[in-house]
Amino acid sequence: MTPDDSLLDFVTAVSGDQYVKVEENLGDGFVRLKVSEAERRQAKHDIRSVEDVVVELLRNSRDAHARRIWVASSREGDTRTLTVIDDGVGVPPTMRERIFEPRVTSKLETMVVDRWGVHGRGMALFSVKSNVEEARIVASDVHKGCSVVVVAATASLPERADQSRWPSVERDETGRLRVGTGPHNIVRRVVEFALEHLDVDVFSGTPTEVLASLTAGARSSLDSRQLLFCDDPSAVAVWQRPALAGDANDLVSLAGDIGLQISERTAHRVIAGEIASLSSVHDLVDASLVESADRRPDIYRDRRGLQLHSRDVAEFQRRLEDAFDVVGERYYLHLEGEPKVRVGRDCVTVRFNVAKDD
Repeated sequence: MTPDDSLLDFVTAVSGDQYVKVEENLGDGFVRLKVSEAERRQAKHDIRSVEDVVVELLRNSRDAHARRIWVASSREGDTRTLTVIDDGVGVPPTMRERIFEPRVTSKLETMVVDRWGVHGRGMALFSVKSNVEEARIVASDVHKGCSVVVVAATASLPERADQSRWPSVERDETGRLRVGTGPHNIVRRVVEFALEHLDVDVFSGTPTEVLASLTAGARSSLDSRQLLFCDDPSAVAVWQRPALAGDANDLVSLAGDIGLQISERTAHRVIAGEIASLSSVHDLVDASLVESADRRPDIYRDRRGLQLHSRDVAEFQRRLEDAFDVVGERYYLHLEGEPKVRVGRDCVTVRFNVAKDD
């Protein structure tokens, strides 16, 4: 054993092995991993398609503890533009460019292994940027979420030809939901991710649909004082900023600042409420299952998994809102949207998105 090996063993024994994994401490919880550690975390595949980019951006938001993720996708000619907005912990201004460098990560001790491989080796965003025309963070700050824009040339980074069709969703023999037939397109990746992470609400649509959803959602979560007297959009979360628009011109500017490019005419339609908000993938899946289900009792289906009618779920949600008022009044909390009810094989899970009253 060499003296260097003895010193390395001593440092590991005293302080743990995190120090021997790190090449550089970048501050704000970010580090650059050593090459050997990044290789140990090697992912199962690299970026080979636009759909792979979507997966990596979703995983990045998940690792930032996001509970809501909006995926806006559009194509013009051979150019695909993706904007992914989340309500996660955000990225400090000093790290907006550096997180696209190789081996830079905030997940020193929390790398994640999921169906797509290892995440947390500090190579995902670097791989994304290396395979597209543009990848940048357009808006983010600590505890205020993030917006990432990626522009890909489909001539060099291919995507599936059919991007309009949603996949089917079915239950397997254990009662768990899974994606069935359908093209392996962007929306399929979004649905697969959502089904694997039932605690995350994912929304997918055009930039206009995402903007309408953000605007409506933020208006219901911000109080009147914030909407009327906020002169600095950066004071609120990234996803809430469109709600601060006083007119169509303001909305065009605020939307552009978070990576959603729209026309003034579209902005007028959003402000007028002419464009419906998106439903989350979970809600769409629940609705499709209820719609396609046989209304007659099926003893075999009951054995495989619990089934609740949509009317019963809606009534349950209303009663949960009433019950929450007791806790809300005592602890100065209010609901952000209605309670989320998820029906599993042998359980019913309820999630309340809450905010503190000022």
